[in-house]
Order: sequence, then structure tokens, then C-alpha cells
Amino acid sequence: METFNIEKEIRDLESFPDEKYLKIIREVGFVCDRCGKCCTSEFNDHIFLLDDDAQRIIDNQGREYLRPAPHFDLCDNLGRFYVMGYALKTKPNGDCIFYTGSSCEHYENRPRICKIYPYMLHREPDEDGNIDFRQIGGLDEHGLYHNEIGEEACKEILKTVKEYESGFLRQQLGFIEEIEKYFKDNNLRINKQMYDRMMRLYQKGKAIEVYVFYKGGFEKEVITPVQIS
Repeated sequence: METFNIEKEIRDLESFPDEKYLKIIREVGFVCDRCGKCCTSEFNDHIFLLDDDAQRIIDNQGREYLRPAPHFDLCDNLGRFYVMGYALKTKPNGDCIFYTGSSCEHYENRPRICKIYPYMLHREPDEDGNIDFRQIGGLDEHGLYHNEIGEEACKEILKTVKEYESGFLRQQLGFIEEIEKYFKDNNLRINKQMYDRMMRLYQKGKAIEVYVFYKGGFEKEVITPVQIS
């Protein structure tokens, strides 16, 4: 995605009418009953963290609770991967590291993406192909729906949703801008063939280098499939 498109999406998100999305929140009426389903690999393959959420987890739980977000964005000609942020570590079965088997171990301090779920705001086409911001997130698959939610609670949900989605886009924008600079300064280039080759080796157990975009720069991580399985 070009930086121009991301900048436009940030502007569109911030100007999206509050009342229109408050109406969605009222209609969905989701209340978390702490069933824990969204913490499992059945519903989510990773929990992406904005930089401030990642820092809070480092401060409170430790860096060992983080891993490079999966689905690496690109690979350079030297066989090193790059990704736009950290994710919460997962257990061997793919469930979130904070999931106890029945609920979240750090529910009150869970990342913002967990707090807004399922009230995401993404541009999605409807059945007629019309693209607009829409609520998506596994409706009626977990938790309690169609409850009456107070106006102040609706506004707080909306505020958190916009903060997260705007933060995600800004982190994506920063990643793209830094990649362009980093590759130019280090005489690197994106290499799709190398991406495929290194992924095959990785899947066979080879350790790989992943450069994680964090706080405006890249942090080197060396991982194997066992570490993020």
C-alpha cells in the first residue's frame, strides 16, 4: 500500500461520522462474557500490538512475552525478513500466552486490540461491492450480543476503536517510510524469490532473522518455528 493511500485512509478514519459508528455499536450490543474464545487459535492466529501496548507488556510482564508478528511483510536480498510490529507470544497450540484455558490472565490490562474486539473499523466491500468502513469481527460467534449499552460506554468504545485503528495505520505508514530509507541507506532490495526460499528453509526448522519495526527503528530477532508455533 502506498503512503498516499494510508494517509488518505487515516484522514477518512478520523473524519468518519461518530454517530454512524455509534449506531453500529448500539445495534451490535456486544458484551464480553470472558468466554476466552477470541484468545484461542480457532479465532485468531495472533494478537498484533501497537508500540505502546508492546512497551507496556515489556514493562509489566517481560520481553519474552512478545514475538515478531507473523506473516512477514517482506524479505531483503540477503534473506532477512521485515515486519511492522510485535505480537503477543502464543502457546504451542496457538492460543494466546495470556489465555488460562478459560479466560485472559491479564484481562484488565489486555492490549487495545483485545479491548475493541469485535468493533474493528476497516474498509470492506458489502455484497454489492460498495466499499465503506464496516464493523467486522466474528459476529455471534462468542460473547453476548444485542445488549443495551449506555451512551457513555458506546462513546468510550468508539474512542478506543479510532485510537487503535489510527495507531495501526500510522505504524504501517512509519514502517513503509523507514523501510524505504533503511533499504536505500544499506543498498538493499526487496526480493520475493528470497522470501519464498527462506520461508521453505524456515518451515524445515532453520533459524531466520526478522527485523521488527518498533519505535521508529528495527530490532533484530532470531527465531525458529518452535519459538512461534
